[in-house]
Amino acid sequence: MDNTTEGTWESLPVKLNEGILQTLEEVKFTHMTPVQAACIPLFMRNKDVAAEAVTGSGKTLAFVIPIIELLLKREEKLKKMQVGALVVTPTRELALQISEVMKQFLQKFPQFTQILLIGGTNPIEDVEKFKEHGAHIVIATPGRLEDMFRRKADGLDLASSVKGLDVLVLDEADRLLDMGFEASLNNILGFLPKQRRTGLFSATQTQELEKLVRAGLRNPVRITVKEKGVAATSLQKTPSRLSNYYTICRSENKFNHLVTFLRQHKHEKNLVFFSTCACVEYYGRALEVLVKKADVHCIHGKMKNKRNKIFADFRALKSGILVCTDVMARGIDIPDVNWVLQYDPPSNASAFVHRCGRTARIGNQGNALVFLLPMEEAYVNFLSINQKCPLQKMVLSGDVPDVLPKVKTLALADRAMFDRGMRAFVSYVQAYAKHECSLIFRSKDLDLATLARGFALLRLPKMPELREDTLPDFKETTVDTDKIRYKDKQREKLRQKLLLELKDQVKISYPKKNFIKNKSWSKQRSKKERREKRSAKRRREEGSDVEDEEMQELLNDTRILKKLKKGKITEEDFENQISAQISGPKSKHKA
Repeated sequence: MDNTTEGTWESLPVKLNEGILQTLEEVKFTHMTPVQAACIPLFMRNKDVAAEAVTGSGKTLAFVIPIIELLLKREEKLKKMQVGALVVTPTRELALQISEVMKQFLQKFPQFTQILLIGGTNPIEDVEKFKEHGAHIVIATPGRLEDMFRRKADGLDLASSVKGLDVLVLDEADRLLDMGFEASLNNILGFLPKQRRTGLFSATQTQELEKLVRAGLRNPVRITVKEKGVAATSLQKTPSRLSNYYTICRSENKFNHLVTFLRQHKHEKNLVFFSTCACVEYYGRALEVLVKKADVHCIHGKMKNKRNKIFADFRALKSGILVCTDVMARGIDIPDVNWVLQYDPPSNASAFVHRCGRTARIGNQGNALVFLLPMEEAYVNFLSINQKCPLQKMVLSGDVPDVLPKVKTLALADRAMFDRGMRAFVSYVQAYAKHECSLIFRSKDLDLATLARGFALLRLPKMPELREDTLPDFKETTVDTDKIRYKDKQREKLRQKLLLELKDQVKISYPKKNFIKNKSWSKQRSKKERREKRSAKRRREEGSDVEDEEMQELLNDTRILKKLKKGKITEEDFENQISAQISGPKSKHKA
């Protein structure tokens, strides 16, 4: 099936409601895409659908239109608290996007209501909103939806509301599984009736996805939408109008090349992907200063409820730079993205394809460029074979000014920037050690001294990976970094208080406790990860959010100091726990 238009909506073998046709005309979608032409008639004939299509092929309308059509054809009208359709999607941004599309179509059908259930808001507010207005269509992320099923004590019986469900859609189903939502999905499926229509949409097919197909769909019709001119055996996974490039540069020049590129393309719309939240925070702030007269926005998974506004603001821009993690890699539709820049290759190959798919959407032209270190060039062949994603080499020539001294100046002027750089470096090394393609991305091949220079660090952080290396090639600043102050006066006042209390405690001796030397992060077992997952789940259930993470770090330092004063920990424990605030699990989380 070619990724070109498949005729007008009137050419469908099933007739669409006049209200839907009017909305399609208003939004100027005059022709269908292949995935829409294939899925809509099947859905409307009460078939289950498992659709695989390249990113940007118009999957959202392929299930939004059938949902409305099937609800219109119900013999009994939906009651206020009765859910007729459920859409489950992996991220808040994608859920918001689907909700916006659904809202446009529901303007012609005021008899239907919808609700958005996503993290970053108080779950009790969602409960009250559901109880007050009801919802015939629910669009949700798995964690919040699963939580809503447990809110019977708060007066919401969602299990009863979904007993008459007509349609279930699992969007970006492969990512739902990648993000560890399998258990949540199984719990959700347990509440839903067997007699329903189910649509499963994804850009890639995996063995785990096949299990989900067997568990959730009854004799599904399988659809694979391929690109025009691509042989059936090759299954190209990126849009045909995408120009996909790679460039090779050393780690100490990598950021210089990025800044030069963005300065040359600042009148266009650019997405820049980094591997970790800490890298987004650090480099995003640097780009705000270094790329003049450009709107620079940052977004990553730890921003929680701030993400929604940032995402909406960037979508509305005609030009600008969005610095992000893989939280923006899947299904997100940002109009007119000219360049997708991958400063760090993603931890798994399928994410590479999805990142590229943020441009060249619905038949438009687009460009993507990945920055690779010389030792990573084998990744190009790997992508060509593993992901059917060929890349062309781009040589970045011309004048490339050294901006790293300016980044160092930013760190010297504000301790917040200094801290961000240290966390970014640590998180990058840790993420590199966890790369899926470990034969190419080997952390032992990293030249940490050169890498630290590329991060414009003033000194090296305390981290297990550096204990055995003196790194003579790295020259630390002669400035006493302990004297770098926060621009934020409140933060600096709290830091000075902490330092003063610590100085007083040095005079007091406490009995030594047994201290176990930390292993390198890359050698630690998964116990810490399991603990973090439990904590994340607990926070999700409670609906808690930390508005200012950096202030939270200082408060954590204060708590550790109190333990020292009470004799609960030794000075050595204190020093290691304070170091862990910089090099600990906070900085290693991605998207």
